Amino acid sequence: MEQIKLYLIESYNELVNKVTWPTWANLISSTRVVLVGSLLIAIVVLLMDFISKQFTGFLYNI
Repeated sequence: MEQIKLYLIESYNELVNKVTWPTWANLISSTRVVLVGSLLIAIVVLLMDFISKQFTGFLYNI
């Protein structure tokens, strides 16, 4: 039980004193980058799906 208590105290100490939390502006900026990147990847996957669907449809109709 003492080890669990020590673990919790050290975890709290690390979160409060050692972790560098981002500023609100930095957090918003990073969120925008992730959203734009995710949107671009989704568009690329959509285009790849559309192209492969058209290509396989063309092959089956030959």
